[in-house]
Amino acid sequence: MRITSRRSFLRGAGGTVLALPWLESMAMAARPSKTSGQKPPQRLGFYYVPIGVVRRGFFPGERHAGLPAFNGDFSAVAESKTPVGSHEIELTPTLDPLERVKQKVALITGLDRTFQIGTDVHAQCASCFLSSAAPFTVTSSAWPLERTLDHIVADEVGHATPFRTLELSCNSHRDNVESIYFDNISWYGTGHVAPSIRDPRKAYRRLFGTQEVQEFRNITDLVLEDARSLQRELGHADRDKFAEYFDSIRTIEEQMDKLERMKSELVEVSLTEPPEAYLPRGAYIRLMGDLMVVALQTGLTRVATLMVGPERWNTPFMFEGLFDKPVSHHLASHEQQRYGDQLLKIDRFHMQQFAYIVEKMDAIQEADGSTLLDNTMFTYGSGLGDGATHQYNDLPIVVAGSGAGQLKIGQHLRCSDGTPLANLWLTQAHVMGVKLDRFADSTGVVPQLLS
Repeated sequence: MRITSRRSFLRGAGGTVLALPWLESMAMAARPSKTSGQKPPQRLGFYYVPIGVVRRGFFPGERHAGLPAFNGDFSAVAESKTPVGSHEIELTPTLDPLERVKQKVALITGLDRTFQIGTDVHAQCASCFLSSAAPFTVTSSAWPLERTLDHIVADEVGHATPFRTLELSCNSHRDNVESIYFDNISWYGTGHVAPSIRDPRKAYRRLFGTQEVQEFRNITDLVLEDARSLQRELGHADRDKFAEYFDSIRTIEEQMDKLERMKSELVEVSLTEPPEAYLPRGAYIRLMGDLMVVALQTGLTRVATLMVGPERWNTPFMFEGLFDKPVSHHLASHEQQRYGDQLLKIDRFHMQQFAYIVEKMDAIQEADGSTLLDNTMFTYGSGLGDGATHQYNDLPIVVAGSGAGQLKIGQHLRCSDGTPLANLWLTQAHVMGVKLDRFADSTGVVPQLLS
């Protein structure tokens, strides 16, 4: 097999197709020498957490703040004690899982969105998070929802990949207790949702083109013979990378099989909650994260979103290792006085899964010696600053990766009061090569974040 480019594929029986990661051998074949200046592409990813966070656990300087009471459907105003400017990152109890990648992330506080009065708080949180249109500027919608940032960036960079964007969700429940506005962050435009994939097996089939034939289930077995042939043509470093990549694919398959077996067993048991409530959240989120990382690594897409859970969805989830029964994140958020410790555990749990994905990207080396994380902007965020107060200001934002050195990371950047969240989105668009003068209600880029 002759390696011609990064777009090379391994093909096995049954129509299975497996994309390859960026290998040095491919780079050499695609250009006369290493000195031609070709760099790995930039990627953009989002990790959305619903219901906001418990501020005293997330934000530096607020650990001893009083417990807020539920504030209905009105946005409160948070008061941060952190001065405007750049500071060293203080790892609070919620941020502590980022210890190993502390110098590769930026904590950004002080970013706001404006709540459009007249519609539900949670619906605007998720659906407008990557849109951030100014209130009442979209006349065809009850809330300020326009084409989201991921698709605007994909308009520029998506032509070079098989998938313009990849939308993933970790809401396994089938009970449609809320509208699509509570359960999607990616939109082609006003009223036109970009449906997310919730089933890991479906995501796997879509990415790798696997046909569901029982005797050919394991994709690594299907392409093994081709793989052996290819490995003989690779250098030592690429052989190691190739083996690591195949191990990660096999691990994904094993995790999918494990979750599917668990779900089929739960269906046979009489439960008060749906079987999906008992699927282990961490394994589910990490599996979807693994699929997203492989898609970014192999060039199947350069833009991806991962929604950890839905807004205002009272159906419970099992947070393994935290509680002995399924818990409703939303209902608990309304009683922070009573369930504050429980909520702090959930916030830390979500950050642990984010840190897992970040560390995985940082361990994947690209052809020029940089890592996948170095060439990615992967943003953790929520549409609420606090789940109890329903505030839209001072949102919890963490950006991992420097966009190939274009962002200043390893800092806590406190923005001035009233800085629109859209300023961050405009900044990231520019880093991705999309030269917009303005995005949504932005007033400019975030200059302190740029190198």
